[in-house]
Amino acid sequence: MKEISMMECIKSRFTELVKKNELMDENISVEAKVLTTVEAIGNPKRRDYPLIKGREKLMQAEFKGSVGQAFTDAPCDFKGTVREIMELELESNRERAIFIASVNAIMNFLGISSNTIHCKDEEPESCAEKLVESIKEKYGNPKITLVGYQPAFLENLSKDFALRVLDLDDEKVGTKKNNVLIENGEESFEDALHWCDLVVATGSTVVNDTLSNFTESGKPTLFFGTTISGPACLMGLERFCEYSK
Repeated sequence: MKEISMMECIKSRFTELVKKNELMDENISVEAKVLTTVEAIGNPKRRDYPLIKGREKLMQAEFKGSVGQAFTDAPCDFKGTVREIMELELESNRERAIFIASVNAIMNFLGISSNTIHCKDEEPESCAEKLVESIKEKYGNPKITLVGYQPAFLENLSKDFALRVLDLDDEKVGTKKNNVLIENGEESFEDALHWCDLVVATGSTVVNDTLSNFTESGKPTLFFGTTISGPACLMGLERFCEYSK
């Protein structure tokens, strides 16, 4: 129920925004499509990003020329009005991905959220380096739990901080990357959360409906990525996404 209440809160605040700007009944289509790997992330030298491996896809919504994106393991195409978006039940990853990508596109159109397009090529590597600098500046030398496998983040964070990594991909769980064990995101969650001083979590938690696990944890949480751009503005969450457009 906690996760649902968080989604309901996001939806409620977004609904107020849509009504305030009289967008609900406009005969304007929100189109969501699944991006190819090259469209989403370009051609980085590192080839172990989940987008490249095919574990996740990036959905993109367009609204009046503005773009919003959302990572999902349940990609689909969608075309409909703003009202139809607002009527989604949000009970599946598919519906939440459509909704969140649309939230990001519309909030970008309204000038409320920015940096809604995923970075490409070698920018994820540069982003990881900037992340380390940002954490040192703001948090000092925290013990970090990284939620969601992001290989450039993992490599760079492991050089400077005590690090634990959580993921749900069975092929990754139990393996080591840069001498860091990738742990089961469900089985090790509570222990890893208790252990750390700072959580660095993928913004796709808003699509898989686990966002409240972090917002209600009492631990400082830094979300990363384009998926959470709109929800972060709506809910006052800290977000890092240095090279997105």
